[in-house]
Amino acid sequence: MKILAHINWLFATIIIFTALALSILFHFILPRPYPRKISSWFIRVTTFFRTTIKGEEAEDVQMFLVNHQSDLDIGVMETTTKKDLAWVAKKALFHVPFFGLAMRLPEDIEIERESKTSLVKLLKATKDRLSKKRVITMFPEGTRSRTKRMLPFKAGAKVIADKYKLKVQPVVLVNTAGCYDVKTFYYMPKNIKVVFLEPFIADKSDPDWLNNLHDTMQKVYDDELANATGNR
Repeated sequence: MKILAHINWLFATIIIFTALALSILFHFILPRPYPRKISSWFIRVTTFFRTTIKGEEAEDVQMFLVNHQSDLDIGVMETTTKKDLAWVAKKALFHVPFFGLAMRLPEDIEIERESKTSLVKLLKATKDRLSKKRVITMFPEGTRSRTKRMLPFKAGAKVIADKYKLKVQPVVLVNTAGCYDVKTFYYMPKNIKVVFLEPFIADKSDPDWLNNLHDTMQKVYDDELANATGNR
């Protein structure tokens, strides 16, 4: 089984890089968001993972906050929603050869932690993307969690949401790490659950909403794992 999972991982990784190339190519041919949507569906169809949706996506959502465990997470979100997503990611990723270009072309937003200048640029870029009816999408943990515990949420998500009083919808992804793990060279197609939680309007008068949201999302994640285990 492990050998098969490693072979699958190699195949899935080749597919992901091929999809990145397609996304870059399509940006010179098709309008946004089709290049990323098509490349994400290419990954999903050729690697055979499935999704189960729980809850409802808000029609007028302005920001998605999503837990992060796997390189599949972006593809899962892009194939789950028809909305034009503007991803917020750390600045270093925008300078990674090939991958960075796939982020710069659709005008994703870079963030440099602990930089006041970067914060001003972040807010300006966010305002621009919102004016284009795009949905700001972030992994508030800032990086992938390697366990079943979500990492502490970074303050950047709250700063953006509070500044523009955004309608925020949390999304919990369950089982993406169990599907694709770059650290262990593992891939097995599985069912990934996408849980849309109730949206809310960010309120800067509540200093704890982001921390409370972390706890809520963790509980939803734990409950979904428990239910999945109990139903086997």
